[in-house]
Amino acid sequence: MASRRDEIKLTEEEQRELIDSQRVVVVGSHGPRGWPHLMPLWYVPRDGEIWIYTYAKSQKVRNLERDNRATLLIETGHEYNELRGLTIEAEAEIHREFDEVFALAQELTVRYTEGLESVEGEGRSVLEAQARKRVAVRFPPTRVASWDHSKLGGTY
Repeated sequence: MASRRDEIKLTEEEQRELIDSQRVVVVGSHGPRGWPHLMPLWYVPRDGEIWIYTYAKSQKVRNLERDNRATLLIETGHEYNELRGLTIEAEAEIHREFDEVFALAQELTVRYTEGLESVEGEGRSVLEAQARKRVAVRFPPTRVASWDHSKLGGTY
């Protein structure tokens, strides 16, 4: 007999759909005093992985430079039987190469700007200037836990 935990797991396809459909990931890193440092961020999904674009000198980047372990949370739902989500444990990879950072900046801008298909002209110049002070961070998963309370069928 399957455990309740096994009954509510998301399939790989459901995990990817959740990652692709949501807009905010909470990234937890290890702060300088040992406390968790949690930040909600926009992100770009790439092949089922989470990538963020952030200032190179931000606290989260400093934390990941010191200890690259991170836990990510994506969740949705209002009522208990609607709750779906996943946590991802990952060892962050910080990418500083301009072309890679700029490419992610463009993807992020297109993803979060309704009706925009590409970044051109003045917008492109502004994004290029921003990208010089930022990094791209990839979170390749080492462990994933997921849940979908709708799979409980109304019994808790």
